Amino acid sequence: MFALIGTAVDCGSARKNIAVIVENGFIRDVIPRKRVGEYAVDEVYGGDGYIILPGLVNAHTHTAMSKFRGLGEDVPIERWLSDVIWPAELEWEPGDVRRWALLGMAEALANGSTTINDHYFFADEIAKAAQEVGIRAFIGQTVMDTIDFPIAAPEEGFRFFKDWVGKDELVTPTLAPHATNTVSLELMREIGEFARGRNALIHVHLSQSMGEVLEVKRRYGLSPVEYLKRAGVLGDNLIGVHGIYLSDSEVSLYAKSGAALVHCSLSMAKLEGRIAPIIELFERGTNIALGNDSPNPVGLMDMFTEMRFAAVLNKVWRRRTDVASAREVFRWATVGGAKALGLRAGLIKPGYLADLVLINARKAQFLPGENPHSHVVYSARGSDVELVMVNGEIVYRNGLFTKLGKRMEELWAEFRPS
Repeated sequence: MFALIGTAVDCGSARKNIAVIVENGFIRDVIPRKRVGEYAVDEVYGGDGYIILPGLVNAHTHTAMSKFRGLGEDVPIERWLSDVIWPAELEWEPGDVRRWALLGMAEALANGSTTINDHYFFADEIAKAAQEVGIRAFIGQTVMDTIDFPIAAPEEGFRFFKDWVGKDELVTPTLAPHATNTVSLELMREIGEFARGRNALIHVHLSQSMGEVLEVKRRYGLSPVEYLKRAGVLGDNLIGVHGIYLSDSEVSLYAKSGAALVHCSLSMAKLEGRIAPIIELFERGTNIALGNDSPNPVGLMDMFTEMRFAAVLNKVWRRRTDVASAREVFRWATVGGAKALGLRAGLIKPGYLADLVLINARKAQFLPGENPHSHVVYSARGSDVELVMVNGEIVYRNGLFTKLGKRMEELWAEFRPS
């Protein structure tokens, strides 16, 4: 049994001098600090000047793309994909995917992400890397059929899902059609039928480029959201990503469907120079989650940075300062992601998963400390994370990845160019 002590901050409240009691993978109790002696606690972490957060849910990632960090900078998304990323991905070997995914997960974990939702090739290797580092991982094998891409064979997506269902407590397989323009209507329908029979999540890129929108329109006479509806996958088990070119009618249709939308503000601002109609989606009832996307193009797997940019860019894009408040954005990064993935997580409450983060807030940027939600979104950095707990187990503490038995400096030495 553990106790974390500090100011407990979730999207619902900020409570000072709190002890969070953890037992058997769950939060057993949340009590005033002075009562911690009532429990037979083995270890106590934190104390004065610490902030306890629910683990951040990184709801859209491509962790293995840490290998491509810095490639193809400052070009539009279609050139970035066709000229830089896809040629590089066709050179992947399974073992390399595992190594680089582990590095990406370690980076995300050290920066406070307790859960990732990964969408990539050689998904078996990514799942093994997740087991090694101890992160909670939803993983889908990327599939495509409208372009020739051998490592995205549709049968591999179904095979991966079947092989990993129920195999590991922390690894959950999903279905991962690449995008509305790279997956035929026939294959998307097949994925929907497969998902319905197994209560599976479908994780798909949606309206991430104007080229995608135009191709779906040319091929089917439909918008991307209409395509998803026609395929029978537009519902509450769908996790769409990006959505930057959604029309107003698509926003309404999407919001009514119960599907979640993952906002990756940094990657789309960098690749397309715009962001999604998140405020309109949110105001119409869509569940919004946040994701880092990948180390390329974003540059780092830090959800604190993602929260900060989501808050600021939505204000700039809408020319309104009363949208994307710190508390709302923090909700997207915790409860929003947890809801999308079907997790009882994202809040610091008894009975919730003990996926928790301890922030060392004994630093200038956290003073005067009167608005913790603002400090978490606008002041905190991934480097402020001191301890990360997943499923009640400490998997990162003071630079050490406890399941790996390695420090970040050791991983850096393993991966640096010779």
